[in-house]
This record gives sequence, structure tokens and C-alpha cells, in this order.
Amino acid sequence: MKKSHPFRRVMLASAATVSGIVLLLTLKPSSDPGSAQAAGALPQQTAAAQEAAQGGAAAKDGAYTGDTIQTQYGPVQVRVTVSGGKITKAEALQAPKGGRSDQISGDAIPKLNQEAVAAGLTSTVDAVSGASYTSAGYGKSLQSALDKAVASAGTGAGAGGGGGAAQAATVTGDAVDTQYGPVQVRITVSGGKISKAEAVKAPTGGQSTTISGNAVPKLNQEAVAAGTADIDAVSGASYTSAGYKKSLQSALDKVPAAESDKASGAGAGAGSGAAAPAPAPGKGAAGSGAAAGGATANGGGTYTGSVVQTEYGPVQVRVTLTKGRITSASAVQAPSGGRSDQVSGNAIPKLNEAAVTVGNGDIDAVSGASYTSAGYKKSLQSALDKAGV
Repeated sequence: MKKSHPFRRVMLASAATVSGIVLLLTLKPSSDPGSAQAAGALPQQTAAAQEAAQGGAAAKDGAYTGDTIQTQYGPVQVRVTVSGGKITKAEALQAPKGGRSDQISGDAIPKLNQEAVAAGLTSTVDAVSGASYTSAGYGKSLQSALDKAVASAGTGAGAGGGGGAAQAATVTGDAVDTQYGPVQVRITVSGGKISKAEAVKAPTGGQSTTISGNAVPKLNQEAVAAGTADIDAVSGASYTSAGYKKSLQSALDKVPAAESDKASGAGAGAGSGAAAPAPAPGKGAAGSGAAAGGATANGGGTYTGSVVQTEYGPVQVRVTLTKGRITSASAVQAPSGGRSDQVSGNAIPKLNEAAVTVGNGDIDAVSGASYTSAGYKKSLQSALDKAGV
């Protein structure tokens, strides 16, 4: 008589059940939007961008900086220049760096820039093979830049019939995380000047509440007085001050182009009757530098270089040119925290001085600050490239 094997029957039944489940899963259509993005599909256009592409809305000429998009391998940020209703230039201010990312970004970014210009006023650019995360981040940042271009045209600032005064623009900078909490700045720009600055977010809790209560009003006052993000840190609040400056700069980058151009040439326009304020020692001339290059009455301008990531933190340089010569150089961003505060404090003034003296990006590195010096030189050169020097 043949023996029964209950264990074998259980095993066979289990195997059949698993096979059935696998079959059902393979037949289920993929509808997860996240899977499409991971595969390299870029985000859909917003309604505003679609309307612009179809001729229903216009984009105001100017330079527009998109939001910083965090990806798995690092931040991506795009700036576009719009002229005659078309994108004439696209560039990545930030892209993933370090190790394998250098090679991927070096291959993908030029292709994405070319795609953006070719696509016109849409963010419909194809993902670059092997760079799906970078491509997705690029597409999102590009879209936010285009949204600003369309929104700027909608405000009618400095354009359209009637010739009325330009409307005030209120913009909120990116939230910047610091060691003690996030900092986020909102500004109102009117007539090309910062008329109001406030901290939407600031470190709170314990001693941080006292420090923020003391520092933030001073930083707000500095921002209005300087008209730029190149303001002094408040003593005893170095981290909050650094976060404030970064968020302030990102807010200035979002200011509509018409206001940005006025801010960069504030007080220098023909017939204004008011002289431009003299820059404080070690600072850039008055002007937000938010636009890629704000022309001044003497044919110069203020230009902000790309953000360069170094091993110890980002470096970003702003220069002011008069008749083709560098008359002022300043670091909008520099490595900070711990030992970096001392290194940057020693190196940056020397690098600023060297930039003005030499007049180009071929300046000597400061001893003991090789990474910061290298980042400074790259950002300086990118600012000069924007100026066409």
C-alpha cells in the first residue's frame, strides 16, 4: 500500500499559491507615479507653462533662477535666460558632485541645457540615460524657473500700457537648515530696493529664542540698508546669520527680472538725481545681483557666479564691474562652521582683494585654504563669463 506524504502535499500547495500570487502581480499594470520618475520621466508642465507654450501667455524677458531640488545624489538648480519669448540660455547653478556624480553631471548637464533651449518655454526635456535622478531634478527646477518667467509677465511690472509705477514684489527665500534650526527670509522689493525684510523662520527653543530675538531684527535692518545679501553677521549668532544670508540671496534670485535690474543699478539711473551709495569695505556695490547681470549707468554691472561645491562647503562669488574692470568682489557663500569659519575669515578677504587687483579669475590660492580658493576661482570665473569679460 502506497504511503501518504502530507508534508509533500503541503509543500506543493504552498508552491502553487506563491506561483499564483507572482502571476497576478506581473499582470497588474504599473500606475505608481514614483516608478515613472525613477525611470527618468520628467514632471509634467504646469498649466501656466502649457499656456505660454501655446501662445496664451507671455514670459517676460530676463534671467530666472529655479528652486533648488534635492535629489538622492545632491541638489540641482537651474537658471534660464528668456529673450523674445524664448529660452536663449540654460545653465545649472548646482548639480550633484563628488565621485561618480562628477562624471554623470558632466555628461548630463550640457545635454539637459541644450534640451531646455531647444524645447522653448516648456520643461518637456528628455531624461539623459544613466542620469535619471539628475534629469528629474533638472526638470523640476527648470519648471519653477519658467513659472517665475510667466508670473513675472503677469505682474505687468515695468511693462504694458499705462506706464504706471511698477508693483512691489514680495518673495520668500528657500528655508536654510542650520545647526540650531531652519532660517527662512521674506523680502518686499519696490522701486528696485528692498523695502522690507523679515524672517519667516528662525531657530527657537532655549537659548536660540534669545539669540534669534536679538539677531533677526538686526539682520532685517541690514538687508534693507544694504539692498543685497552681502551683510555682516551678528556677533554671537554666526549660524543664524549665515542661514539668513543664504535664504536672503535665494529670495533675491526669485525677484522678477524688472525689479532685479533696478536693484542692481539702484541710484545710478539717468535723471534720478541721487548718487549710488558707496559700498562698505569688503562688500559689493549696491545691487542685489539677483539678475545674471544688472547693467549700471557707466556700462558695468553686478554679476553673481555659480555656486561651487567644495569639500568643506559651497562657495559663490559676486563681482561688480565698471568699464570692464572688477571694482568690487565679495563672497556670497563660503564654508562655515568650526575650523572653516577661521579659514574663510582669513582667506576670503585676500581672495576678494586679489580678484580686484588681478582683474580676472587667474588668482593665486591662499595658503591653508586650497579648497576654498579653488571654489572661489571657479565661481569668480563663472561670474566673469556672465559679464562677457
